[in-house]
Amino acid sequence: MPTALISTRRHDDDRGWFRETWVERRWREYGVECAFVQDNHSYSADAGTIRGIHFQKPPHAQAKLVRCVRGRIIDYAVDLRIGSPTYGKYEAWELSAANGDQLFIPQGYGHAFITIEPDTEVAYKVSDYYAPDCESGLAWNCPDIGIEWPLGGRAPVLSAKDALLPDLRDFHSPFYCEDAPQDMIPA
Repeated sequence: MPTALISTRRHDDDRGWFRETWVERRWREYGVECAFVQDNHSYSADAGTIRGIHFQKPPHAQAKLVRCVRGRIIDYAVDLRIGSPTYGKYEAWELSAANGDQLFIPQGYGHAFITIEPDTEVAYKVSDYYAPDCESGLAWNCPDIGIEWPLGGRAPVLSAKDALLPDLRDFHSPFYCEDAPQDMIPA
């Protein structure tokens, strides 16, 4: 998958610490070549809060650079590119304020996370502006994707909108893998 986990270096001293969270030339070394146009920040009060699986459809598809600035999350990227050998599969990473790691999620992927701790904040950059008419998503509990959420027996905290999202089998992806056979791509 062309996602990238980016570890940032923390500089500690007697005042606290400092970390560079976006350095365009350095992030290019990780394969992140994006013009980010908007920063978003979310707060989740409860552990077990699930946000996603979200994405924007073309012509306003978004790449994202995600980091957890307080607390801890498990972050998920779901490949939605037709013709990809990993279509419908996901990868997961732990992002936390302590580890400072960031996840780059390119266009063509769904994005979701679950909070592992209460009072968690997530900040992320996106490569296109929010466009409500292009907003889309998939069910958090889609059996075709099969994410094993670390809920520990408790019910997830979901938005009303996220509780109504469709399964992958009922979704017609507008995304295509660069290497997809030509007969898979509509004319």
